[in-house]
Amino acid sequence: MSKNFQEQGGASTMNHSPFRRWLASMLISHMLSPQRLLKRRKRFEKQRCKAAARHRVEYFYQIDDSYSYLAAQLLKPLLETYDIELVCYLVSAPEGKNLPEPELLAALSGYDASSVAPHYGLSFPTLKSNSESTLDKNLADLALGILAAQDNRGLINRAAEVGRALWAGDKSALESLAAEYGIASASDIAARVEAGNARRKTLGHYAGAMFYYAGEWYWGVDRLHYLETRLKQLGAEYNPQKNLLAPRPAIQAGPLKDNASLRLEVYLSLRSPYTAICFDRAVKLATETHVELVLCPVLPMVMRGVPVTREKGLYIFSDTAREAREAGVPFGKFYDPVGEPVRRCYALYPWACSQGRGVELLSSFLRCAFAEGINTNTDRGLQTVVERAGLDWSQARGILAQSDWQDILEDNRQTMYAAGLWGVPSFRLTDQSGEQILALWGQDRLWLIAREIQRQIELNSEGSYE
Repeated sequence: MSKNFQEQGGASTMNHSPFRRWLASMLISHMLSPQRLLKRRKRFEKQRCKAAARHRVEYFYQIDDSYSYLAAQLLKPLLETYDIELVCYLVSAPEGKNLPEPELLAALSGYDASSVAPHYGLSFPTLKSNSESTLDKNLADLALGILAAQDNRGLINRAAEVGRALWAGDKSALESLAAEYGIASASDIAARVEAGNARRKTLGHYAGAMFYYAGEWYWGVDRLHYLETRLKQLGAEYNPQKNLLAPRPAIQAGPLKDNASLRLEVYLSLRSPYTAICFDRAVKLATETHVELVLCPVLPMVMRGVPVTREKGLYIFSDTAREAREAGVPFGKFYDPVGEPVRRCYALYPWACSQGRGVELLSSFLRCAFAEGINTNTDRGLQTVVERAGLDWSQARGILAQSDWQDILEDNRQTMYAAGLWGVPSFRLTDQSGEQILALWGQDRLWLIAREIQRQIELNSEGSYE
């Protein structure tokens, strides 16, 4: 075992006593209860009606964030579609423990936004890889100054226009907009951003591109359909027959089948709630399209020394629960597997693969830990995982202390980082020679991977007739 690996994982189980693990798991499971969510929503709506207040939606715009720009293109349409009070704030980027890999995120987010924008009918400069960068800091400062000079309605009306010029790198366009709409002083800009950050912190969040409505957060265009659906249910839309502005694209395997031309690498962690709700769907997609599936487990970030703040952790779990409900995936009865449970399951993984049951082992572990609340820290819990995967527990017990899995996971992590990815789950679509076609982070990008698989199969089919 390498010194680097020991340093990353050695202190991961500190402060994870059995009682604290159980208590935290029970609290999270309670927090994720659908009944609790419905009660909170009813309480917020009752308070709004009692105060005779309008539906108030707040949006937090980060000028150098590609996702903020995508969402900004829907601010005016939101006001035209729903009877809401929309209040916009300017905010700075997340800091410290809420943003563990800022350089990687900046590079990937632009590429990711470029990839998804056309599917939502939005604009963003076309980027061919996550190594390209389109943002100039001086232009970002100019764009921020323009928006900081606007009142709330002016910010809503001009956010997309200013963002378009910024992300296109059009200095002359921004200068023209500054001449037309004005530009705030440095002190006014600082005050505006400070106020936005303070409001965001008061409400309990840390990131840009976030919508907030009545106790819940919605990230960018990817989660806007949840907000829209909620407003529709409350009768806040002007035209009930109108479609959602940003409907969620479905994960569709499609009719075309691959013929040994594509590989789908899935980077996953056994402590990732997002991995838990998409793992089986990713396997199903590869199976249905005949794409070669390559599973690439990595050590959980917290076990690599990357901390997670309380506010970030709470948002991740609540968002995952929402995503799971929409997908019809079991989730929410949780028993934290951090530390020894993860290590012991990974120790079994090479053996499970040799038995042709690697997929089944990982799927079983994730379901037990995140959907059934089974304590995988005990032999009894891990035995349940193993036997449900179709493996022999008596054989497994003699393998738990092996360490050959550690180098495998570290190699996976290095490959993941080399692709410009760092979080899980991530997906990397390659041809059979290993040439990267598409690399994206997040379970909410599986639909885009599915579409790219179909596109690549079609291109390969056309090429075979030339």
